[in-house]
Amino acid sequence: MALVVAMQARPQSTPASSSTTSPHASTVLPAVTVTGEQPGPGLWKVSKGGHVMWVLGTLKPLPKGMEWRSSEVEDTVAHSQEVLEAPKAEVKVDVGFFGKLFLMPSVYSARKNPGGATLQQILPAQMYARWEAVKPQYFGNDRRIESWRPILVALELYKRALAKAGLTSRNDINKLVFNLADKHGVKRVPVKYKLVVEHPRAALDAIKQTNLHDISCFNQTLDTVQNDMSILTERANAWSTGDIQTLRSYAMDDRYQSCLIAVLNAEFAEEMGLHDLPKHMEQAWLKEAEAALTNNTQTFAVLPMEEVLSPDGYLAQLQARGYTVEAPE
Repeated sequence: MALVVAMQARPQSTPASSSTTSPHASTVLPAVTVTGEQPGPGLWKVSKGGHVMWVLGTLKPLPKGMEWRSSEVEDTVAHSQEVLEAPKAEVKVDVGFFGKLFLMPSVYSARKNPGGATLQQILPAQMYARWEAVKPQYFGNDRRIESWRPILVALELYKRALAKAGLTSRNDINKLVFNLADKHGVKRVPVKYKLVVEHPRAALDAIKQTNLHDISCFNQTLDTVQNDMSILTERANAWSTGDIQTLRSYAMDDRYQSCLIAVLNAEFAEEMGLHDLPKHMEQAWLKEAEAALTNNTQTFAVLPMEEVLSPDGYLAQLQARGYTVEAPE
């Protein structure tokens, strides 16, 4: 059985802010002002020898009330020979083990902490005090969540904080682009790195027994919810209105990156070959991109915005290989 997961291919940790945050302080969530139809950002141009690839940088979360519609993107897709998809990892595991395996937070089945421990018993005292200050806003008096693994609490907390801020991770620009490709009969090129896990059972006990990396994700999520929701809002608005200058002023990595790092750095990850996934995915995308730039007069591609803007991201890698990269005006 195969599990396909879309992953940020260049995980980078965001500096934690908990050392300067009062455990009882909580930022008032801002209102999202961007609604209705929005164009999103302009397109990056990668070119060489008369061949061009137009790249749209995508972002999550985005404003819940936004409707993305770009005539520039549709026209560019319609006149391209291929649409290059963002990279994904396809992890194949034993069928019987699949239902128990946690490879990404969204499919983590070991909901409760080992030995029935509570968050208060697992988390450092200062971190738990911060959690107690944040919890009532999003969970009320629900005590059941106190027995959940920190990484699962983090996922649910982040989802509820986004909803309260008027943001969503479900506004999938990738799918909308793929719909445009299908509409105009343009070939879509998936970019997948396949990893076969032949003996995954040995990792199950390690998955169930460690909370160290869960706590890292939980701490980053608390930081985001307490301190960074306004930044996420401004960043989402900037993407919606095509404000590249503002996008450049914010680090693109976020709470999800921290949780991804937690999984990829966990003890079982190296045994299963997961720690190399980001690098393999980068190599897979660059290979497909160079092939497209060689074979097609025009190609359209979608990439996470951090890979577009990062000084060592995918576009920077292409530039280092001799391609000309131009940002939108």
